[in-house]
Amino acid sequence: MSASYFLDYTAVLVAAIVGSGLVLVSFLVAFLVAPRAKAPKKDIPIECGIEPTGPSWPQMHVRYYLFGIMFLIFAVEAVFLFPWAVVFQSPVVSSMVFYEMLVFIGILFFGLIYGWKKGVLQWN
Repeated sequence: MSASYFLDYTAVLVAAIVGSGLVLVSFLVAFLVAPRAKAPKKDIPIECGIEPTGPSWPQMHVRYYLFGIMFLIFAVEAVFLFPWAVVFQSPVVSSMVFYEMLVFIGILFFGLIYGWKKGVLQWN
């Protein structure tokens, strides 16, 4: 290896050292300047000035999470569907691209059927 090879990475090494130094200096300054007194209301879950009522871990029905996952399924489908449509318009694309998207949509369709059978889509 030539000497110029290592000179090319000198800027990277200097930037890494300077960046690490700035991070360490920032932590040191924050440690020295930060207040040490602990307020009694600092331990409450919400620091908005209103005393919290009820348990701090409320139970939520699993339906909300499943509904969110169903939303993500269709968001992911939309993210992949638009670029696929642009590529599919190209005249050099084989018919395999069409069948790949049919398989992808089929898998998402079975996810929708599963959620429908579990009652995720019924909002009570």
